[in-house]
Amino acid sequence: MPSNDTQTDAVELTPVHVDHLIADGELAAENAWCVSYDADTLPEQRPAFVPLALWQANHDDAELAPLLSSDTELTTELGQQLSSTSAVAIDFPAFTDGRGYTLARLLRERYGYTGEVRAVGDVLVDQLDYMRRCGFTAMALRDDQHPDDAIRALNMFSVRYQTDVEQRQALFERRLADTKQ
Repeated sequence: MPSNDTQTDAVELTPVHVDHLIADGELAAENAWCVSYDADTLPEQRPAFVPLALWQANHDDAELAPLLSSDTELTTELGQQLSSTSAVAIDFPAFTDGRGYTLARLLRERYGYTGEVRAVGDVLVDQLDYMRRCGFTAMALRDDQHPDDAIRALNMFSVRYQTDVEQRQALFERRLADTKQ
């Protein structure tokens, strides 16, 4: 009986275009970017997020941006390379894999990255608030996730106790500062 592995591999290498993109806290009118997981061949569709090594080999192409796998080691050299691009995608291969949160936070806090950081892959509505707090500015929702639910999830909490990439003081520190004034 023939194996379906080749067929499965071909499907995984086909560039993915997500219909529902949340960008800067709102449903984006359109999503021009596709995501290609093929590490050997540049996609025909552009603009595209491509695996890191492929982007590094073609970083002069303005229609390409890096796709970081969740196991990417974010070194100082790589942080400097990424500063030259306007967008970076971080892959969530499974919603249970939290390494992408760390990558986003390191990009923002340690390396001062100011461009778009996009979550792609297995992105669920339940994760969006945490993603934003770690530095993601865009989230490409999994096909079965409803965009209206995503917007509600992003606006559910108005006060947070912990610090994040935007709020550098914990709630108790903000309250102490308010009482001293």
